[in-house]
Amino acid sequence: MLANKQNGFDYDVVVVGGGPAGSTAATLLAQYGHKILLLESVRHPRFHIGESMLPFSEPVIQRLGIDWSAGNLSKSGAVFIDEATGQQMYFPLSIHRKTYQIERGPFDQLLFENAAKHGVETHQAEKVLDVSRQPAGVDVVSDKGQYRCRYLIDATGRSALMGRKDKAIKRIENLGKFAVYSHFENIQAGAEADELFRTGNIYVPVVDIGWIWIIPLAGRRVSVGLVVQKERPKDGDAEDLLRRYLAASPILNRLLAGAGQSAPVRVEADFSYTNQSRYGSRYACCGDAAGFLDPVFSSGVFLALTSAARVADRVHQGFAAGCEADPELHTEDDQSYLLGFNTMRLFVERFYQSNIVHNLFFEADRAPDLKAQIAQLLAGDLWVDDNKLQQSLLAGRRSVS
Repeated sequence: MLANKQNGFDYDVVVVGGGPAGSTAATLLAQYGHKILLLESVRHPRFHIGESMLPFSEPVIQRLGIDWSAGNLSKSGAVFIDEATGQQMYFPLSIHRKTYQIERGPFDQLLFENAAKHGVETHQAEKVLDVSRQPAGVDVVSDKGQYRCRYLIDATGRSALMGRKDKAIKRIENLGKFAVYSHFENIQAGAEADELFRTGNIYVPVVDIGWIWIIPLAGRRVSVGLVVQKERPKDGDAEDLLRRYLAASPILNRLLAGAGQSAPVRVEADFSYTNQSRYGSRYACCGDAAGFLDPVFSSGVFLALTSAARVADRVHQGFAAGCEADPELHTEDDQSYLLGFNTMRLFVERFYQSNIVHNLFFEADRAPDLKAQIAQLLAGDLWVDDNKLQQSLLAGRRSVS
């Protein structure tokens, strides 16, 4: 039964947060025929990092009915590099499914506008101030109105509305501490640059303090960032640190020769955490509101899309069965979410703690099965039962626990 004033509800679901997770959840629930309100605190387009997509996002993108190839650069794979030794390893990712390097501002706007096309009521520049859950419904108070709904979906990203309200955010130690990054344009022609834009590969140079991302974007532009895992040197600020590492990188010296900086230097902190209260009676979290990881393996938007689809499908089932108030509604799906999240978390931990790039990635050519398993994880093919590397990662965590 759809929400209406006669049954006391303004909407079936209020989705808070209009990024990839929120727009996805709202769109899929609207496709099921539910009345949805999507609230975004700022206006699209807005700048965001997380530009390198994973191929196994494609099934959700197809359900949304959008064309994510338009205006974006096709991504072939990932290249991990140690410039000090000259070692590098390429992992092909877009073998069975396609993916792209995207610019998040236009991409997020596309997803948000697509939600409206599917019947979602969308509000921009509206900030949620408070949420009150009762056994019979949820009251949402914003700076522009009050709404009563049957269900709340928290897709507020790293603001983590419900997690912070419940004091349930737990930092994950030993991963990246912060990122400093910018965009560059007018990348000059040359064999190396031309190859970068032809393949659309993400390059990941490993450095002593963490790692660098080099993401090619349409129009011969690149996104370049430094993720710092160790303590930051005392001399200089984050922008100085970025410029120092860019200047020390031979590949970036070649790529950026003659280029211009097209965006300010930005810093992102408060990196990795889990939300210990991802769901409960009449609410669920998805995307970064459920947890956030160091972006070395580009899992952010991928986990946002897949977790949002899982939450939307289960909320619809709860409505159909009349059990949407059940606090355990998402228990089964949460196990699937944790399988994906923990796989990527452990993968990132090994990246830092066991020098996995040198000890595993650079040796993968000698073991084709291992290389395929690494590529499978890097592509986002996480919900399988035959990846021995994934099983080893998860078993290691269980033995430690």
